[in-house]
Amino acid sequence: MAKKTTEKDNFKENIVKAVTEDFLKRREERASFDHQWKLNLNYVAGNQYCEISPRGEIVEQEKYYGWQSRSVFNHISPIIDTRLAKLSRVRPAMSVRASSGEDGDLKTAIVATDLLTSTSHRIGLDKIISTATEWSEVLGTAFYKVLWNEKSGKLLGETEGEKVFEGDVSVTAISPFEIFPDSLFAGDLSKVQSLIHARAVPVYEINEKYGVNVEGEEIDAFTLNKEQVTKNGGYKAKKTSTVLKDHVILIERYERPSKDYPNGRYIAVAGNELLAYGELPYENGVDGRRDFPFVRQISTAQVGCFFGVSLVERLIPLQRAYNAVKNRKYEFLNRVSMGVINVEDGSIDTDELIDDGLSPGKVIVYRQGSRPPQMMPSGSVPLDFTYEEERLTNEFVSISGISEVSRSSSVSESSMSGVALELLIEQDETRLSVTAEAIRSAVKEIAKQIIRLFKQFAVSTRIMRSVGEGKDVKLFYFNASDLSSDDIVFDTENELTQTPAQKKTAVLEMLSSGLLADENGKLSSRTKLKVLEILGYGSLANAGDINSLHVGKAEKENIELEHADLEVGELDDHALHVEEHLRKLLSMDNEKLGENEYKKRIKAHVQKHNELILKSALANV
Repeated sequence: MAKKTTEKDNFKENIVKAVTEDFLKRREERASFDHQWKLNLNYVAGNQYCEISPRGEIVEQEKYYGWQSRSVFNHISPIIDTRLAKLSRVRPAMSVRASSGEDGDLKTAIVATDLLTSTSHRIGLDKIISTATEWSEVLGTAFYKVLWNEKSGKLLGETEGEKVFEGDVSVTAISPFEIFPDSLFAGDLSKVQSLIHARAVPVYEINEKYGVNVEGEEIDAFTLNKEQVTKNGGYKAKKTSTVLKDHVILIERYERPSKDYPNGRYIAVAGNELLAYGELPYENGVDGRRDFPFVRQISTAQVGCFFGVSLVERLIPLQRAYNAVKNRKYEFLNRVSMGVINVEDGSIDTDELIDDGLSPGKVIVYRQGSRPPQMMPSGSVPLDFTYEEERLTNEFVSISGISEVSRSSSVSESSMSGVALELLIEQDETRLSVTAEAIRSAVKEIAKQIIRLFKQFAVSTRIMRSVGEGKDVKLFYFNASDLSSDDIVFDTENELTQTPAQKKTAVLEMLSSGLLADENGKLSSRTKLKVLEILGYGSLANAGDINSLHVGKAEKENIELEHADLEVGELDDHALHVEEHLRKLLSMDNEKLGENEYKKRIKAHVQKHNELILKSALANV
């Protein structure tokens, strides 16, 4: 028995040692990226007189002279703010495509789409995407961690004194400081065989989650190491406030399935203690395979590199040059306005002159026979400063792709035509299209993992709420068997190709040209409602137009007809109901579905409406 216990302890020690050494090795290999990321953060925040020293530290270079101007004229921050504002529109609407054209698969695809919509609103996916986009814009890369939280969701009851929940999906935005791949040259997450997620966590969290007591220490949240302050040459180490007290480094190592580990491997280590050891917990890969619970999002791809590149890195040299020109210009202006005084040695009290200068009305007493103090000619500010400042300003636009129109909401050339303005704005959006597509790709992968996690863990029937097309809230039931497809498709095009204002303008042009009218030149009630929604007056349409209520009622009837026949209401607008039911009928794949019960019920219901329409017409004759 003693021998068995010793072997178990040795196994734990070997695993902890191997994982810790692997983490330290990967941290050392990734050090150059860490230094660049910290430099990016400093420049965005306005700390622009720091750089990476030969020893790999973020250091601040002191002034050569005490009188030197060290003001910061931050162009990087507004450029990033503008990009984030534009990218905030990239929130694609998604749906699940059925695995086949059969009626059962079509219904499960609808359920999966409702599940995806409901979960996205419930967990606040839009805010999570915004947080990740901030990381990717400043550092070049961000990650999402998609997990299953067993202690979330509806409370089901208690077992042996512990509360039992139905569980729910959890999505978290993660900075690249916490991710350590086995290869920095992997072009994508799919090319990585093992991945380490390391972060500083409070010691109490380790105890609550794993039931293990570990000793806390002071850890730098970014470098995951103790803070080191050194001085070398003319540099001074940049002071940080990222040190966390009473924390410990939690190292989670994920390994993809291999010959030795068919279901992959998951290991958690903290404070020289083995917290967890087993196979990958989630069947979140293709065809039910186990995979990493991570999704990567980049700003711009860096060829042959796992991490993306940020626009901030390209702007840092330009920002340094701009700060230098502006400060030298202001120093020259100060020299012109304040003047440089020429004084003969021993002629006056220089200390008094240094303190007060040549103030108006000042009486200067100088030694008899000596030359009185006089201002040295300083000339005017050279035009080279102005030319260089303008050149650097234009270069900001060239490198960032963000014009003055987008950044400052103003047009410098008053003679610019409307067509030229549209072309300028379109060019701005084009430069962002690659980043926007990276966000859309990441969101699609998150949606796939959400559906796969519910398919794995939602074994019992669940009830959720979802918002339908008519803005009404509906309840739906589902379990794992209802999630047969995770083929995600986008219902919207790239949101940057058209702004909301451009969409409204296009709708107004179609209205004026008559493209939305019927053969009699009139707009149908449903078309009016859709136009009002696009123009931003959907609530007005729903409140003031009774037709919207009829359309909403017909949409609900389409859902209820899936299960049973319905009688026609006496107060129904039969024409509107027939139009809505026919739209649902024609949207089905008639060739593949054939004549099923659902279609028969809809046709019978439409026939009842038509009979009442005919009866009303005969009564008015």
